[in-house]
Amino acid sequence: MIAAMLDTEEAARVVAPSGKGSAKVVVVMPAHNAAQTLEQTVEAIPDAWVDEILLVDDASSDGTVDVARSLPVHVVWHPHNVGYGGNQKTCYLQALQRNADVVVMLHPDGQYEPSIIPQLVEPIVRGEADVVLGSRFLIPGGAIAGGMPRWKWLANRVLTTLENRLMGTELSELHTGYRAFSRQLLLSVPFLRNSLDFAFDSELLMQASYFGFRFHEVPCQTKYFDEASSVSLRQGIVYGIKTLWTGLRLVLHRNGVWRSRKFAR
Repeated sequence: MIAAMLDTEEAARVVAPSGKGSAKVVVVMPAHNAAQTLEQTVEAIPDAWVDEILLVDDASSDGTVDVARSLPVHVVWHPHNVGYGGNQKTCYLQALQRNADVVVMLHPDGQYEPSIIPQLVEPIVRGEADVVLGSRFLIPGGAIAGGMPRWKWLANRVLTTLENRLMGTELSELHTGYRAFSRQLLLSVPFLRNSLDFAFDSELLMQASYFGFRFHEVPCQTKYFDEASSVSLRQGIVYGIKTLWTGLRLVLHRNGVWRSRKFAR
């Protein structure tokens, strides 16, 4: 499916679109118990836009690794569960080792639409952005229509508003799991110092903001269903508290009151 893993004759027929150019695009998939949805998600990835797919399995118990090995996907597996943030650390390190110019994080649970990968990649290739977020709130009513629980919708709105004020941004959503990063951003931002849990997401975006990297958003739609990964209410509360704490540390660091290694190179 992916050009780099096809035989020579097939690969010759996969021509990179002009919007991608010569940039190497690697899709990373942080996986935990995604066996039921993985194949369908991989099949929906637009081949011409992606050079490699890398799946990092976080000690799944449902055969995710076996399914991944039957697909045109590079597989890395953790013998022990290290959490969502820990999984992403491996994803980005591996992508950098594979000389990726653009890294797209796509959840393997089918919640986000792979078809918009070109829109995530193009602003980075054109040199207009360093991080591109797939926002569920650029489409009016899109998040609720996609099945987002109302408590998550409210928490998302409150946290995004507060974070925009702390970061000096005007983004419609800062809690999407659909993101693309430039190689330069991942080489510059000290993401290895971040949390092992869901707070990793907020920490990485605040780091990108602090170091002056450029943001861009594209609309995306999501689907909530039984097999899709989900954050529990308790996890959501912990995530919200950690996000606000990271925002406070950002302000204190920026003003020289209390320095943080997360915002130091």
